[in-house]
Amino acid sequence: MRRWPGERERDRGQVALEFVGMVPLILLLVAAVWECVLIGYAFSLAGNAADEGARAGAVHGDGACQTAAAEHIGGAWTMSADCGSSGDLYKATVKLNVPVFYPGLDIGIPITGEAGSAMERKD
Repeated sequence: MRRWPGERERDRGQVALEFVGMVPLILLLVAAVWECVLIGYAFSLAGNAADEGARAGAVHGDGACQTAAAEHIGGAWTMSADCGSSGDLYKATVKLNVPVFYPGLDIGIPITGEAGSAMERKD
């Protein structure tokens, strides 16, 4: 094996050692990015469910609001919906718990989505 001038035998394997040392940091960074993606998705999901619930509730009432909101949330998410009229508006508030690494495991901190729609039903 040919050695270049200035190359030392003790420097062999340095790249492999640095890579092994960086693997835990890289994995931690990937986990943090994944958690941020899940939290952002939860905000989007809560807002969409509240919007759909408010639209259904404005036309059909409270039962339709709850059903429409739950229809747009997957079964792995812990969800609660609060629906009701407020003057000429029908408002829906959907709360999802913040997931940890996947939607079934949460820490109990709620993410809230709120929406309103003009009343369309005649009482």
